[in-house]
Amino acid sequence: MSRELSLKGRDILALEDFSAEEIRLILNTAKEMKNIVGRDIKKVPALRGKSIVTLFYEPSTRTRTSFELAGKYLGADVVNITSGTSSIVKGESLRDTLYTIEAMGVDAIVMRHKAEGAAAYAASVVSPVIVNAGDGAHAHPSQGLLNLYTIEENMGKLEGLKVAILGDVLHSRVARSDIQGMRKMGLEIHIAGPRPLLPRFLHEEEGITVHDRVEDAIEDADVVEVLRIQLERMKGGLFPSTREYARIYGLSEERLKRANKNAIVLHPGPMNRGWEISESVAYHVQSRIQEEVKNGVAVRMALFTLALMGGKHK
Repeated sequence: MSRELSLKGRDILALEDFSAEEIRLILNTAKEMKNIVGRDIKKVPALRGKSIVTLFYEPSTRTRTSFELAGKYLGADVVNITSGTSSIVKGESLRDTLYTIEAMGVDAIVMRHKAEGAAAYAASVVSPVIVNAGDGAHAHPSQGLLNLYTIEENMGKLEGLKVAILGDVLHSRVARSDIQGMRKMGLEIHIAGPRPLLPRFLHEEEGITVHDRVEDAIEDADVVEVLRIQLERMKGGLFPSTREYARIYGLSEERLKRANKNAIVLHPGPMNRGWEISESVAYHVQSRIQEEVKNGVAVRMALFTLALMGGKHK
């Protein structure tokens, strides 16, 4: 017997909150949305009359712009607020900023904040749908979803694929969302990087294999995802130098040859080229880094559509 599934009114805080069936609904909806992104006229009236605010306390290019375009392509009114150009610089608290936005009658708030749990806090104090665009090192659900979408689009499936995640997992909200989503969708996860940058919990999680050498993680992988070295979140001493990091842990063409010949390369951006990823790999024929950006718009359109208008799947 079939059952209906709707995400209307749902906050998008972390992929651990979503079932495999709900993730499948989002990915299937994103396929429809990508058709709109590919048109000459990228405009549909699905969210006409809806209002969205993007509230970013940290810098962003890809995420903020793609959320803005996603809303506009769907016909919503979108307003951007950044910490440097608002009353935040005058000392306004997060709670008061959220109350102010809510009082203006908005339907959704897309929020990025440096503090883990900030999006969940926002969802607890105001009524608009909250979409977490990154809270500290905790979660980045839309990035996890667009990575799943990109993998499936290129590989034709998700379940059973081997994914190698390389680098700074400790500070990476992308890695956490990737791991949550990939485990739910049946992917096999292999991780490698400097030991100080690999959280201890990884060694105890089912479906995750931690390697001492990146070469072992990459061996026969279908997907190789490289994480950015997040120097802005680090204290010193976690690895010797960026040059040594590149030599021991960076993804080079030589290391990429250990993956399956049809493997794809992902990176959430921005890239530290020459550190965690070589320039030649960043622009390699197997790279899908720019494709991730395009797919991000489609996935975020799907999230807005499902959370604000509802969506049914049988």
